[in-house]
Amino acid sequence: MRILTIIPCLLALISVPRIGHAHGDVTCNEASAEWRPSVELQAELKKAGWTVRKIKIENGCYEVYGFDENARRVEAFFNPRTFERVL
Repeated sequence: MRILTIIPCLLALISVPRIGHAHGDVTCNEASAEWRPSVELQAELKKAGWTVRKIKIENGCYEVYGFDENARRVEAFFNPRTFERVL
């Protein structure tokens, strides 16, 4: 009887589309000589009410981990030259 309950649950999980960021799709094509320092991005985000925990480089973008102005956990990508949010 238990297996009859488990099978529909597994099928439901398999059919649910995956939610999340496809990091491989995020790229920034800026020459490294034109990049602004990540501390400038951190200062701008702090001024906007963000709490930045970590900034790293991923696929040529700045990847920011922290909390936005509404205290929601975020993982965001920014163009390193313009600081425009990519994702």
